[in-house]
Amino acid sequence: MNILFLCTGNSCRSILGEATFNHLAPAGWKAMSAGSQPTGQVHPRSLALLAREGISTEGYHSKSWDNLPSTPDIVITVCSSAAGETCPAYLGPVLRTHWGVEDPAHATGTDEEIDAAFVTAYRILRARIEAFLALPLADLQQDKAKLKAELDRIGTLLA
Repeated sequence: MNILFLCTGNSCRSILGEATFNHLAPAGWKAMSAGSQPTGQVHPRSLALLAREGISTEGYHSKSWDNLPSTPDIVITVCSSAAGETCPAYLGPVLRTHWGVEDPAHATGTDEEIDAAFVTAYRILRARIEAFLALPLADLQQDKAKLKAELDRIGTLLA
């Protein structure tokens, strides 16, 4: 099962989602990430946070959804409509869900406040990924409507 974490810039939230999912996922499940307008670089604070959490940062880079290595089965958008951000719409025969998270790349303030925004985004994504992986995945793969409902519900969870 291939999961795509999708946002606009592919520098923070989608990278955090991809790396965390791959760190926690069972065999046969793989995440990737992309952006509709990639920044071209992963935010250094994203990489530093992943490293502090013991999650490998090797090979992660900002990339376009035009160059995916495989076709996703599930697309999880992580953009935040609350910030007036337009979510990219992935077209194709996939299951789609939205897990909006504020973009820490736009955080302002002291270094501690900016770091806290990254930690908040990470914790929300990790809690949602853990909830996803706790589902009876083998059963839900057979019932796409129920899987979609569960993923939508998970998208409302906070850390």
